[in-house]
Amino acid sequence: MSDKRRFEIVIYLAFFALIMCAPLLLDPFWLNRIAKYLVFGMLGIAVALSWGYAGILNLGQGLFFGAGAYMLAMSLKLASPTSLQQGSDKPVPDFMLWNAEPGAPTELCCINKASFLWIPFQHQWFGVVMGLVVPVGIATIIGSIVFRKRIAGVFVSIITLALVLLVRLVVIDAQPITNGFNGLTDLGWFKVGQFEFDPYIVPTYYFVAVALCLVLAAARLLIETRAGLILQAIRDDQNRARYLGFNVPVYQTFFFAVSAGIAGLAGMFYVVVSEFASPTFMDLTFSITMVVWAAVGGRSSVLGACIGAIVINMISATVSETAGFAEAWKVIIGLIFVLVVLYLPRGFAGLAHDLVDRFIARRNAPSQRTVEVSDASQLAE
Repeated sequence: MSDKRRFEIVIYLAFFALIMCAPLLLDPFWLNRIAKYLVFGMLGIAVALSWGYAGILNLGQGLFFGAGAYMLAMSLKLASPTSLQQGSDKPVPDFMLWNAEPGAPTELCCINKASFLWIPFQHQWFGVVMGLVVPVGIATIIGSIVFRKRIAGVFVSIITLALVLLVRLVVIDAQPITNGFNGLTDLGWFKVGQFEFDPYIVPTYYFVAVALCLVLAAARLLIETRAGLILQAIRDDQNRARYLGFNVPVYQTFFFAVSAGIAGLAGMFYVVVSEFASPTFMDLTFSITMVVWAAVGGRSSVLGACIGAIVINMISATVSETAGFAEAWKVIIGLIFVLVVLYLPRGFAGLAHDLVDRFIARRNAPSQRTVEVSDASQLAE
């Protein structure tokens, strides 16, 4: 095992240990807040996988995040006490009653024309499954169409940007079944067996933290597989990869779908810790903000993008709540992004890699000189 590989393992383990020790130092309020930042760390991983390793700048990552969030939120909404007190034997979302026509039956099957879509979400497991299936399915369909037609570069970004804006408008306009711009609120708690994950308790934090560690480790292992190496070759030169016989669209679609799945998973965890789902998840500004996280942390490093997302959100929250910077915190974050793009094009992760390489080179220099001297003495003899 090389010295650089050992350094990487140590850094990953240090990061895992740091987030696992947070409950020892933080109160429930800050623990919940850090859990949200860890969810954003998952989004950073998703962006790095798509942009940094696949070379696909997805400006619609919020579409997959929002899809995952809404799927689980629909199940948790039906588990909420507010949905169980509407004069029906089965749960009915309160907003459906508010938007129902006079005299409409208070049954989930027929309170409005599309309310039957909610029926399977009475089972929480169905919401969890759909929170992964829907983002991955959407990404697979988009990827199959776009990449087979050899659409690349800025055109992919424009397509994903247009899609997230379109879906956001659909969600807002579908007021009777999505509650429109208000989103889904007053959700029940996520349950595993008989245990309920209160957003402000330590087990919920560890639930998110362990999930982040597993996603980070899995993403790292995935990019080191043969498929991951081929994907990076495709990113660097698609035509050469095609000439070598690789099915470029299949690899691109697969990693695009994996990135979407991670974003959908992050959306579900965000619902668990924040107790709401909103169309703002599909705002263009939110999707672009994810790209900023990855760029600052380092788009070519899943750990760098993850840490970048966590740190930038911590800075944003701290600065926005400071009296002197309440109005200027977005300018500060924008300035940080511009400076990083100009002077650290590979992000802080790229800088860290360079420093590690220099340290290893200096440490190995004396041993190399010793070998050269011994070789020279043997030649002299």
